[in-house]
Amino acid sequence: MRSVHFASRSFTILGLAVASALGSAHAAETLDEVVVTATRQSQSLRTYAGSASIVGPEAVALVGPTHHSEIINRAPGAMIQRNSGQESLTAIRSPVLSGPGSCGAFLFLENSVPIRPVGFCNVNEMFELNFEQASSIEVLRGPVGVVYGSGAMHGAINVLQPDPSRVVPSVALEIGPDEYYRARGTFSLLGTNTDFAVGAIATDDGGWRQDTGLHEQKLNAALVHRAGDSTFSLNLSATNLNQETAGFIQGQDSYRIESIAKSNANPEAYRDAYSVRLGGGYTTPLGDDMNLSVRPYFRHSRMDFIQHFLVGKPFEDNGQDSLGVLTALEMKAFTNTNVLAGLDLEAARGFLKETQPTPATNDRPVGKHYDYEVDSRVAALYAQVTQPIGERFTLTAGARAEYVEYDYDNKMNSGNVREDGTPCPNSPLGCVYSRPADRKDDFTNVTSRIGATYALTNDHIVYASIARGYRAPDTSELYRLQRQQTIAELDSERIDSVELGVRGRFGPFRYALAGFVMEKDNVIFRDANAFNVSDGRTDHEGIEYELAWSPIDTLTLAAAGTYARHTYAFDRAIEGGETIVSGRDVDTAPRHVHTARVSWQFVPNGLAELEWVSVGRYYLDASNQHEYEGHNLLNLRLGYRFFENWSATLRVNNLTDRAYADRADFAFGNYRYFPGRGRTAFVEVSYRAR
Repeated sequence: MRSVHFASRSFTILGLAVASALGSAHAAETLDEVVVTATRQSQSLRTYAGSASIVGPEAVALVGPTHHSEIINRAPGAMIQRNSGQESLTAIRSPVLSGPGSCGAFLFLENSVPIRPVGFCNVNEMFELNFEQASSIEVLRGPVGVVYGSGAMHGAINVLQPDPSRVVPSVALEIGPDEYYRARGTFSLLGTNTDFAVGAIATDDGGWRQDTGLHEQKLNAALVHRAGDSTFSLNLSATNLNQETAGFIQGQDSYRIESIAKSNANPEAYRDAYSVRLGGGYTTPLGDDMNLSVRPYFRHSRMDFIQHFLVGKPFEDNGQDSLGVLTALEMKAFTNTNVLAGLDLEAARGFLKETQPTPATNDRPVGKHYDYEVDSRVAALYAQVTQPIGERFTLTAGARAEYVEYDYDNKMNSGNVREDGTPCPNSPLGCVYSRPADRKDDFTNVTSRIGATYALTNDHIVYASIARGYRAPDTSELYRLQRQQTIAELDSERIDSVELGVRGRFGPFRYALAGFVMEKDNVIFRDANAFNVSDGRTDHEGIEYELAWSPIDTLTLAAAGTYARHTYAFDRAIEGGETIVSGRDVDTAPRHVHTARVSWQFVPNGLAELEWVSVGRYYLDASNQHEYEGHNLLNLRLGYRFFENWSATLRVNNLTDRAYADRADFAFGNYRYFPGRGRTAFVEVSYRAR
């Protein structure tokens, strides 16, 4: 993969800039030089027995994502569906999962630290990450819970912010349709022993659908101090989002009608959210072959919004405060054995309130529905051993034991009664909302991973792994109950994975192939009685690929994609009148998802990329009776450096102006869609100091 200098930075012609072994690395680099942090420590891709895609800074800068789906979906096995504004739903080697605790199947990290405490996830929490100014983004596919713990079941997304020493002062302004404006900048102070850098971005978007404007700000600051062989670091992240939200449009293929696609049946809906994270780091050698890393952190987040998708449209207010420490001791033993071990601790307090402002139905009373706090404590021990055997074979084995405890405090009357403790009138089944009495719950999980890599030659590696992932039930699944359920006796979800892969290169051609089979047990869902239960099971199997070829210095062709099946492995009637039948596809699980890119350096200072994105058809319900036909999109990006420090970028999304749905669904007897946006063009002008 070859690079050119563009706007005083290296822009990979590939544009893909994602892949195990493809990455944003230069064609001359070997697999030894491609580094991932899948184990919280830098590791050569040559010895990593798993699938990790790397989105480099060149791709981030060229794509200039207005939503994180635009950059994450370049990796195979990953599909982020965009809802309204900055909202999203995630799939990594999985169906697109929705619901209160579905986000717990994926782990979202910044600089290898989870952005939320265990048990307090939100399906939209990725808008708390600064993707737009990342130095790289890692998409880790498959279970990585040995090092990262609860939540890293199907995979993880790790957003790495730039090292201060590599930050160059810059400023950029961007405009787009529907009153879209975005400004961003970076600044750095570099010293002999201390480096400081800050990056900030602010977006104002009038919204292409009615009443869907948003204001968003993100800030990242980093300080690194070197004292002898030791390093101290401090990282601050802050985000703020004020969004007017649109709901589903309804009616089969209604996304094809422009007037309906732009409409908003929920003009009152909004989402306000902010977060602050402060992390520290201390790394020091304890001897010739031993290094200690200690990473304390503090996190604070708040969110309030209207649940416009529920009858009565209640308000929700939630938040979390947490602190913890991640430790890692890395050492050499027996000459060439590498041992990584650590103790992770976390304490958090979260709250949730739901309030019905106006009368809705007999079983949805005015007043508070939920008002509770949960204190959580997490302690985990992990160890991983990497053993080279000869010059070609490397064996890795690891395990983690994790204890999670919740202390739940109900601030209201228990049961499915009104706020004043009286039954809901004229409602035989009582109020919809049920509140458990105060209680404590705890979960202990042990996970393990065994992997091996073998170098067929210096340029071709095969690998295999067997791993288990898990997640403790989310607090909303345990304590936000309905109808007659008074206690949710849930087990931790568990997934077992077997993976086989190969990666390498033939001169200018690079490739990565992986096949996986996974079984997921104790799947949490809501049954026909509206009870939260955990006796579901699903199966997942598929093939992923990444390819890149540079036939000449100025041209690169690249492709990435997935063929996978995600099926139910149990039979059950569920909420909403649907019936799950073993062997049927899980809803919102396209079997085919592919991307391809042509990148061309058309003049010495110019770069063009044409991208094709294809999402295959998928079922919209568990009964597999309704489906979305899928879509194909083209995106065009042009970049040109017209002075030594100045450059401009044109980004045209949905070049052919295709009508499509970002998300399709079938519920309550209706087809429902979040419509995709038509053809849009964004222009950015940037200045970057030498």
